[in-house]
Amino acid sequence: MPLNPEAQAVLDQLTSSGVPPLHTLSVEGARQLIIDLFVTKADREPVGKVEDRQIPGPAGTIPARICTPRGAGPFPILVYFHGGGWVIGNIETHDAPCRTLSNAAECIVASIDYRLAPEHKFPAGPDDCYAATRWIAEHAAQIGGDARRIAVGGDSAGGNLAAVVAQTARDHGGPSLVFQLLVYPVTDHRFDTPSYRENADGYFLTKDAMEWFWNHYLGRPADGEQAMASPLRAKNLGGLPPAFIMTAEYDPLRDEAEAYAARLREAGVETKMTRYDGTIHGFFSMGNALTVAKQGMMDATSALRNAFALRPAAGGRP
Repeated sequence: MPLNPEAQAVLDQLTSSGVPPLHTLSVEGARQLIIDLFVTKADREPVGKVEDRQIPGPAGTIPARICTPRGAGPFPILVYFHGGGWVIGNIETHDAPCRTLSNAAECIVASIDYRLAPEHKFPAGPDDCYAATRWIAEHAAQIGGDARRIAVGGDSAGGNLAAVVAQTARDHGGPSLVFQLLVYPVTDHRFDTPSYRENADGYFLTKDAMEWFWNHYLGRPADGEQAMASPLRAKNLGGLPPAFIMTAEYDPLRDEAEAYAARLREAGVETKMTRYDGTIHGFFSMGNALTVAKQGMMDATSALRNAFALRPAAGGRP
């Protein structure tokens, strides 16, 4: 379908504001750009409690923000990994959607500030995310959580990390996960799919930007062949937790994310996949500008509540 007018308005605003192409910036410049675009205090819902903690990791401590909804626990837990191509983004850039998920899904959301490239090349990010997930599972009671109901999730590069953590947990004896929420995830180190050709430029995330991200993330191109970098290349996807995968029509990553959904299904993993037509990469974090973001949030909430075996929310929300 044609590009949604709201998405077009977002793109037009970026153009008129003179926002430079991300791949032309320095790493620090790109990090500041994403902060300028996505860190707004006004969009943050109040939650029951917010606590910033330091979690032990493989190379020092890992910052984490624990958002807890109002009410009596123990609550199910979503361990969330932010997007940003493994190079940009942080707890602050994704605080608003994490708070919304915590309230709507009635779960603790533990947002993980894993090490970023290029200062910390692959596999530093996946190592941090897996270590943080294990720690949260082992200390769930300390944060008011239920260790029997833990999900992983993330958007874009964060979706990649969530998929990798799910595979790693399966292969290394836990923790046991009940669900994976993968929002337009990166799943393969390649740039030749139809969606890359159709959406290479002009739709917020570009092919040039993805090449820039991958080049900063990997120590050498051959690393991209590993399943820890490209979860689509894993030989076996059986035995993974149920998944909900969200894709956007005008997104270079669309086809690789949908290919991952297809492979999960082929492996017998319960998988729902929804393509959000007419919209762009990043829509999930644009709730203040895109109606489709609200629909995506409702769908994600419904999937999480179902995975956590919670009753439907009041007031018509999933």
